[in-house]
Amino acid sequence: MRLVCVSDTHCRMNCVAVPEGDVFIHAGDLTFNGSLAQICPELEIISKLPHEHKVIIAGNHDWCFENVFAEDVEEECTRLGITYLKDTATTIDGVKFYGSPWQPRFYDWAFNVDRGPKIAEKWAQIPDDTQVLITHGPPFGIGDPTYRDGRVGCEDLLARVKQLPRLLVHVFGHIHLGYGEYHEHGVKFINASSCNERYNPVNSPIAAEI
Repeated sequence: MRLVCVSDTHCRMNCVAVPEGDVFIHAGDLTFNGSLAQICPELEIISKLPHEHKVIIAGNHDWCFENVFAEDVEEECTRLGITYLKDTATTIDGVKFYGSPWQPRFYDWAFNVDRGPKIAEKWAQIPDDTQVLITHGPPFGIGDPTYRDGRVGCEDLLARVKQLPRLLVHVFGHIHLGYGEYHEHGVKFINASSCNERYNPVNSPIAAEI
């Protein structure tokens, strides 16, 4: 199975050259401000990709997945044949995928949760048999550098990842500066941020074979 991973496209999906694969994964921040006017064209672009399966989660910019329009957007995903995961799992050809949009509180954006017990409760929901994990934010110390604040990944997410015996790949984004592949704890970590710090879509999608 070939996974093709992107994240943080911020209304620039039309600028991303997506390679062939079996499963397209978007790890959140499809939009800038999370409006319906922004999300609908992005979903249309994703729906037309040749990949047999398209799996997405929301990010901190994607307010439409958290506010009063959430039901409408989820229905649109279903209509377009896109699997939207929010603290839910899906199995594709025997491989279990789990997606979650939460990240440690970051200003006052969508899907923010306080560090500590509250966010640990979110990660406790990840099934033990998850093989491909998709979160918007990174685990602490892996693909999470910033210029001003150092490492900003989630400590509790890292702790939970270490507890998943079958995990093969963890896909995320959120921290644009951390784009790239990392191999730790027997897992392939992918920060698939398409945009750089200036919100220019200069980073290529990252593919992973499992």
